[in-house]
Formats: sequence, C-alpha cells, structure tokens
Amino acid sequence: MYDCIIIGSGCAGAVTANILAQKGKKVLVIEKRSHIGGNCYDEKEEHGILVHKYGPHIFHTNSRKVYDYLSRYTSWYDYRHEVEGYIHGQYIPVPFNLNSLKLVYGEEKAAALTEKLIREYGEGTKVPILQLRENEDPDIRAIAEYVYQNIFLKYTMKQWGQKPEEIDPAVTGRVPVLISYDNRYFQDAYQGMPADGYTLMFEHMLADENIDVLTGTDALGLLDFTGEKILYQGKEFEGSVIYTGPIDELFGCCFGRLPYRSLRFASEYYEIDSWQPKAVINYTVSEEYTRITEFKKLTGQQCDGTVIMREYPMSYMAQPGQIPYYAIINEENNRLYEKYRQQAGKYSNLYLLGRLAEYKYYNIDAIVEKAMEMAERIGEE
Repeated sequence: MYDCIIIGSGCAGAVTANILAQKGKKVLVIEKRSHIGGNCYDEKEEHGILVHKYGPHIFHTNSRKVYDYLSRYTSWYDYRHEVEGYIHGQYIPVPFNLNSLKLVYGEEKAAALTEKLIREYGEGTKVPILQLRENEDPDIRAIAEYVYQNIFLKYTMKQWGQKPEEIDPAVTGRVPVLISYDNRYFQDAYQGMPADGYTLMFEHMLADENIDVLTGTDALGLLDFTGEKILYQGKEFEGSVIYTGPIDELFGCCFGRLPYRSLRFASEYYEIDSWQPKAVINYTVSEEYTRITEFKKLTGQQCDGTVIMREYPMSYMAQPGQIPYYAIINEENNRLYEKYRQQAGKYSNLYLLGRLAEYKYYNIDAIVEKAMEMAERIGEE
C-alpha cells in the first residue's frame, strides 16, 4: 500500500514526506507525539499567545534553495534575531561585539579598544577568543578573559552540566568576538519566522493526497527491526523507511543508551506589555536557567499580555515526558553511535535522518536541505 514509511513528523520527516509525495510516492508518516512538527511545534496557549512548546526555534539560512522551498508553505514575519546577556545588572549584546564593548568598558576606553581590535583584525571579522588570548597586547587579552568568564563559562557549565576543567579547550577557543556593531545573532541572507507559525507550515507540507499521517502512534508497534528484513504489520516491507527518531531506541538500546542533554521549560503569563528588551535573554553569570524567551517579541504577534519561558538544562534520563535535545558529542559516544549506525546499515532500505537518528546537531535550514536531498535521491529509486 505504501512506497515509503517515515517515522517522525518534524522538519526532517515532513520535508521528506512532502517531496516524496510530490514525486508520486504513497507515504505513511508515523508520529509518536499527539501532534506533528517535532520540536518546532507551536500552539496558542490559553490567552491566545503563540508559543514554541519545546523552546524557541529561529529560522535563518544562506541557502536560497531552502528559503524558496519553505516559502511555498508559509509567508514570513521579517524577524532579525538579537540576543542579550543579563550580566552584572545590565543587558549586553551577545555574541560580544563593539556595542558590548562600550557597555562594559565605557565610551572612552571602548573607543581605544575598538581602534586596537579593528587595526589588528579588521572591521566585520569574527575572532575566536583563543586568538585574542594569544595577542601580545594585554588589553586585547583582557577582552578575551572577560568574554570567557562572563559570557561563556557559567552558561556552558549550566547547559552541558560540566565543571570548568571538563570543558573542551577547543570549544572554549571557538567562542567569538565580533569586530562589528551588528547586533544580529545571525548574519544569514534569509531570516524570519513563519508568519502563522511552524505548525501550520508543516500542516501545509503534509496536506497531500499521497500522505497519510498517524499521530499518537509508536512506530515500533507497527514495524519490526529485529530480523533480517524490516517488517510492517508482520509482513516484509520492501519500500523505503526514513527514521528520524533516537537511533538507540530503534534497536531497544541494545548497546546502551546514547547520552543527551534535556531541558525543562517553565512558562508564565503576565498582564503586561513587555517583560524584557529582546525576545531572548541569556543568563550567563546568574540563575539556574540559561535563558528566558518572550514569545510575542519572537513572532511579532500583537496581543495583550505576554508569555515568557524559562529554560532549565538537565541530564536526559529517559524518564516519561523527558525529551532528548542535544547529543553529547565525544569520542566514547561517537563509538557507541557507530555501533547503532552499523546495525541500521544491515537494512538496505532504512535511511537515518536528523538530530536523533544521526546523533548530531542540525540547524533548521541544514536539516531541511539534507531532507530535500535525501527525498530527491529516494524518489529516483
């Protein structure tokens, strides 16, 4: 009955299903949650304010191909993401830039430091603090130390549950300072938020007569990956299976569970017009949470009142309601992932796609592009 079965209806699953359906393939999408859209899912809460249930998702890309593809299914709210850190009682643009420099050091000293930075590295450049730390000028090295101590260190400790000595020096070294007055978090050519939300965009993608969607359904209750062939409802399935879920769970965690970081969200409604100066504020030196998102500033929604969401990082223990968000990438975990990848490789018609199936991080645009390429390839088979 079906040419393709796709497990998961987030960015990876929805895009793949959409393109395969357009190529005439009959597609079944199986989604464990009660809704489509994966972690990009958004909905209106009880006061009518659109919120991202699983934390803020901001679209940005330099790919015209990806932007044009998604634009078939949504119009855009012209949003340019700016983030500030709440640091010792003041809001400072992050990543750290020349505007941040003025707020930290004052106009006069910042002017002298700006001149040094531009002379040394050129205006508009992005310089890792590792480079700044190696500079002979003590003033430039001091900037790197400030960024490390006040923007990177505690935030990273909270986000990843690490002690300072456990943080990879290579990761530390990549933390950038922008020799620029541009406060945008991303410098991509195309940026914005789906005008009516991500969920509606995915609904448009999946509204095809060649696509059937099952929500609230555990795919492993319909498919079997324990034998030499993939079985669907007890019979061999010869079509393509695209899996976007946790790869360890696909095989019953037979080699052990892959480690992730998870998040806990706490949302609050206030009958005020504005809670904070930007859509996202990072708490880099204080508080247990890492950031607060104010959604109406993210989506451009005009409404009374406001909803904020605090994010608390935590270890992923595979408890009910917990969601694996960020793969913990290191050599040991990569070796464990490789065992699962090889197990998946025994099935010639099984394709792994996305953060959880590939145990790696993807921005929205990157996974959309990967899904487009995979669907084109499978569609030609």
